[in-house]
Amino acid sequence: MIDLHTHTTSSDGTDSPRELVNKAIVQGLDVLGISDHDTTSGWQEATESLRGNLKLALGAEISCLTDDGISVHMLGLLFDPLHEQMQTVLEETRDGRLPRMRKMIQKMQAEGFDISIEDVEKAMPAGATMGRPHLADALVSKKIVKSRDEAFTDLLHNESRFYVSHAAPTPIEAIKLIRLAGGVAVIAHPFASRRGQILGVEDFADLVTAGLNGIEVDHRDQNPSERAVLRVIAAELDLVVTGSSDYHGTGKLNSLAENHTDKAQWEKLEAQANARRVISL
Repeated sequence: MIDLHTHTTSSDGTDSPRELVNKAIVQGLDVLGISDHDTTSGWQEATESLRGNLKLALGAEISCLTDDGISVHMLGLLFDPLHEQMQTVLEETRDGRLPRMRKMIQKMQAEGFDISIEDVEKAMPAGATMGRPHLADALVSKKIVKSRDEAFTDLLHNESRFYVSHAAPTPIEAIKLIRLAGGVAVIAHPFASRRGQILGVEDFADLVTAGLNGIEVDHRDQNPSERAVLRVIAAELDLVVTGSSDYHGTGKLNSLAENHTDKAQWEKLEAQANARRVISL
């Protein structure tokens, strides 16, 4: 099994990189992609935890905004971790998360919610990249909601009155950067309408021109009809089709490897990186 989209405590997951690697080994995965939000800080621990036949496809999920203000997530895999421009952009995107969180909390406080930035910080593992899931965890801790899923469904989705966008590269800029750093770019859950505004079919041509390598098709937030349309787009544009769990650990329903990528599709994707960066023993 090949799962190319997971998260650890380095961003908004609840398993450490070591714990996630251990779970992947127990479940018999062949390839595990770790793609924390806007950071590569979990790569070293994951690599040091590797054993057996498991292989690692390390990367990051880069937060993007289109010119129209639509939130898009771009998976960058197998890029050079020492690429200075990549690390600069990731750092700048992380730095924008604190003022964004403060604005979201101010909006919630204005409507009477008993929540503070300190509550969010308490909900974050040390060294994590701040994100909405940590606000969700704080809301759970304060007994305002029962789970992360409830928090996102009712309060924190992209169309929520509490949502605040943040400074981020456009999807085209992110793709070009990933390719410049030697990696491959896969757009994550592009038709996940339950998250808010989504891309249209007509948007993919420009992404391919920028260097897009693949589309995450099989994802729990995309229904069968959306997946069917994405498969057609991938076939027409010669893009790799991936399936992934978007696993975050406890608090979200996503199970590790609940969706996975076909081996032939993975081999096609890996071959498009400018060097072999899959990590194995």
